[in-house]
Amino acid sequence: MQIRKISIQDIENLKEIGKRTFIETYASVNSKENMTEYLENKFSIEVLKAELNDKNSEFYFSEFKEKIIGYLKVNTGESQTEFKNENALEIERIYVLKEFHGKKIGQILYEKAIELGKQKNVDYVWLAVWEQNPKAIRFYEKNGFLQFDKQIFKLGNEEQSDIMMKLELNK
Repeated sequence: MQIRKISIQDIENLKEIGKRTFIETYASVNSKENMTEYLENKFSIEVLKAELNDKNSEFYFSEFKEKIIGYLKVNTGESQTEFKNENALEIERIYVLKEFHGKKIGQILYEKAIELGKQKNVDYVWLAVWEQNPKAIRFYEKNGFLQFDKQIFKLGNEEQSDIMMKLELNK
């Protein structure tokens, strides 16, 4: 398994893995209309191109036998989705294809995010996780993250509650 930084040439593959993993994760608990609206907005070529060209956002693919099996998106500075602390790194997305769950791919992507945070010398890494995703919450708690707030996440016309968690890096 290898991790590599995504470039603009990877945009179609990013769109495909992004949509597929989001569907695998959330389609069974959300309406088709809300899923369709979210996917069309968040994974359009225009949105992905802007994110890939953003100097404060980075994407990484996880690949196994030349197949993309997951990805990571991190943000710093003004590109963070909620509070924009200059000395923080946000893990916006860690998604892995369902068939590769339980194989430590998410852990490897998570470790890449922490490595990036340390390289950038940030004080902490933060993220938002859906409150109805206990598996993900346990994963982050196991890795030392603590809850510090909540936020509203809009999926189509539905408001969902995310738990905001952070891990101090420079104590």
